[in-house]
Amino acid sequence: MPYDAKLDECLFSKPYEYEGGKIIVSIYSYNKGMKKLQIARENINAEGESRFAKLGRMTKDEAIAVLPLMQEAIGHMG
Repeated sequence: MPYDAKLDECLFSKPYEYEGGKIIVSIYSYNKGMKKLQIARENINAEGESRFAKLGRMTKDEAIAVLPLMQEAIGHMG
């Protein structure tokens, strides 16, 4: 069965914003299934547009800022 965006429900989402972009911590459930944690990075390009990027590695400051968001998100997983 192919992916259907209409079945992908965002149950929680909070960003950590920093100069140059943001890291977004979210909880998604596909087709009313298991709730899953997602962490995504968006960078701001020279034109000021937001663009998805691989999360990859995080700095210590990013990890410290995102950890409370992850803990809050886990609370929404039931």
